[in-house]
Amino acid sequence: MFQKILTFMSSIRWQDFIDIAFNSYILFRLYALFRGTDAFRVLIGIAFLWIMQRLAVSLGLILTSWMMEGIIAVAALIVIVVFRNEIRSVFRARNIWAILWGLPRKPMKTPVQIIAESVFELAKRRIGALIVLPGKEDLEEYVQQGVPWDGRVSREMIESVFWPNNPVHDGAAIIKEDRIVEVGVILPLSNRKDLPGFYGTRHRAAAGLSEITDAMAVVVSEERGAVTVTRGFDVFRIDRESQLVDVVKRHLGIQEDQDQLLKSRKIELRIAALVALLIVSIVWFSISRGLDAIKTFDIPVEYANQKSEMELLNTSATSVRLFLRGSRALLKSIRPEQIRVKMDLGKAVEGTNTFAITNDNLSIPPGLSLKEVRPMVVDVNLDTRTQKTLPIQAEWVGKLPSDLILVRATIKPAGVSLRGPRTILAGLQTLYTTGIPLNDIEASGKTQAKLVIPSAFLKLEGGSKD
Repeated sequence: MFQKILTFMSSIRWQDFIDIAFNSYILFRLYALFRGTDAFRVLIGIAFLWIMQRLAVSLGLILTSWMMEGIIAVAALIVIVVFRNEIRSVFRARNIWAILWGLPRKPMKTPVQIIAESVFELAKRRIGALIVLPGKEDLEEYVQQGVPWDGRVSREMIESVFWPNNPVHDGAAIIKEDRIVEVGVILPLSNRKDLPGFYGTRHRAAAGLSEITDAMAVVVSEERGAVTVTRGFDVFRIDRESQLVDVVKRHLGIQEDQDQLLKSRKIELRIAALVALLIVSIVWFSISRGLDAIKTFDIPVEYANQKSEMELLNTSATSVRLFLRGSRALLKSIRPEQIRVKMDLGKAVEGTNTFAITNDNLSIPPGLSLKEVRPMVVDVNLDTRTQKTLPIQAEWVGKLPSDLILVRATIKPAGVSLRGPRTILAGLQTLYTTGIPLNDIEASGKTQAKLVIPSAFLKLEGGSKD
C-alpha cells in the first residue's frame, strides 16, 4: 500500500500541483464573491445536475445524459440573463485586486438607532421623508436622477436632506452601511390597486421599488406624521422607534456582535477553501488518474532539422500507431491533432538511419502515458544532394513515311544539369525525351518534346522540362 502511494506521488508533475492550486483558488474566489446570492444557489443546483449527468454517462444512460446536458446549457444561460444584476453588482465598484484577492472587510455597522430617531423626529415635525435601505441587489437599473452624496449618517444629515427648503427633499435618500450615498432619487411607482387612497407619491414610490427589488423603504408622511415601511409586497405601519430598529436590523442582517460575525465568516472562508481544494483534487484525479482505459491513435511522423544538403528518400513508415493509457474521460476528449510524433534528423547521416520511437519523440496531452507503439522503430533513408550534367537523346516512335529519310537530328540543348540525390544521379547516363512520332513528320523542321525526369527527387537546374 505504501509503495503504491509512493508510486502515485512520484507520477505527479509539478504542473499538476499548479493546475490543482489555480483551479481551487478560482473556485474559492467564486464562492467568496457570490456566496449568499440567489445566483450562487442556482449554480449549486447546476453543479449537482452536472454530477448527475456524469453519473448517467458512466452508467450508459445515453438519453438521460443528453437531456441533462441540454438542461445544464440552458440553465447556465438563464443564470447569466436572470441574475445579471447580481453578477454586475459583485464586480461593480471593485478593483482587480479586490476581485482576485480581497477578503471580507470588517462590516461597517449601519447606525440603525440614529436612523430610527431621525425618522420619528421628522414624523413629529410632519416633515415628509423617503429612505431606501438596499438589500443585495443593485438598484442602479431601477432608480434615476439621483445626486451623489456620500455623507456620513447622522441625525443632522438626515434632517437636512429632507428639510422642506432643500432642493432634493422630495426624492429618496439611499443609505448603505454608515453612508448616505445618494439623495433626490426618483423611484418607480407602484400600480397596486389595494393601497389606501390616502397614500401619496412617496408611499407608492416606496412600494414600487420594494415590489421589484429586495430593498426596504421607510416613508414619513408629512400630512399624518405616520411612519410606514415597505418590503417586498408588505406595507405596514411602524408606531415606535424600537419597532423600526428591529425591522431594519432584520432586513440588514445585523447581529449585535460584529466581531464574532467577522470571525465566523473567516472560519467559513477557510472551510470553503479546503472544500474547493478537495473538489478540484477529486475532479483532477477522476480525469487524469481515474479508471484506466487504452485508446489507439494513428499519428503521421514528422521530420525536423533535416540538413539542407540531405534529401529524404524514403521511410519504413509514414505513420505510427500509438496505444495511449489514461482515464476514459480524458481519452474521450483527446483529438489526434493534439498528438505529435517528431523525429530529429539533425544528426542523421547519408544512408539508412534507424530511429527508435520513445517518449522523447512524442508530444501527448498531460495525464496520458504511452503503453505501446507500432512499429517501435522507423528507418529513414537519406542521401546527399549533388549536381550532374547529362546528355539528351530523342526517343523516336513510329516510322517515317516511305518517301522520307532521316538525315540528321539536332537536339537543343544537347544536355542539362540535374540536382538530386547522389545515388540516383549515379545510375543515370542519358536523359530521354518523351516519344516523338516519326509518322507525323512530313518535311524538315522543328518540334518540341518534354524531358522525361526519371525520379521526383530530381530537379532541373534553372530550366523547365520543355
